Amino acid sequence: MTVPHPNYITPEGFAKLRAEYDHLLGVERPRIVEVVSWAAGNGDRSENGDYLYGRKRMREIDGQLKRLSKKMKDAKVVDPRQQPDRSRVYFGATVTIVDEDDASRTLTIVGNDETDVDAGRIGWGSPIARALRGATVGDLRRVRLPAGEKDYEVMAIAYPD
Repeated sequence: MTVPHPNYITPEGFAKLRAEYDHLLGVERPRIVEVVSWAAGNGDRSENGDYLYGRKRMREIDGQLKRLSKKMKDAKVVDPRQQPDRSRVYFGATVTIVDEDDASRTLTIVGNDETDVDAGRIGWGSPIARALRGATVGDLRRVRLPAGEKDYEVMAIAYPD
C-alpha cells in the first residue's frame, strides 16, 4: 500500500519515534512479560489482577509498537537544514505571519506526527501549512479554518542552520 502523500518528518522527529519504539520494545514490554509470567505462576488467572492487567497492557504495547513501526516505515525524513531554496515556505520552515488584525504568529512546519501547537509546531498537512506552501515574504495567503476564512501575510521565513 502506498501513502497518498509522503509522511514527511524531521530527523529529530524520527529520532523521537525511534526512541519511543526502542523504549517500549526494550524496557516496557520485557517488564510486562516478566509480571505476566510471575502472575501466571500464581494459579487461577481469571481472578489474578496482575495477570489480567499485564495481558491488557501487553496488547496495548504491541498495538503501539505496530503503529510506531508503520509510521517509521512510511516516514520520509527531510532535513530542513538542507533546503536549497530558503526564500520560500517548504517543509521545516519557520514562518512569521500576520493576520488582518495585525496579530503576529511564528510557526514551524513539521511532520504531522511532530505537531505541538502550543510550541508553534504545526503539521505539514494542516490547513495553514498547506496554504503557506511555496509562499515568499510579502505573499498574502487565505486559509480556510473551521471558524471561517482568514488572510495571512508572510513576514519572515527561516530555516535551521
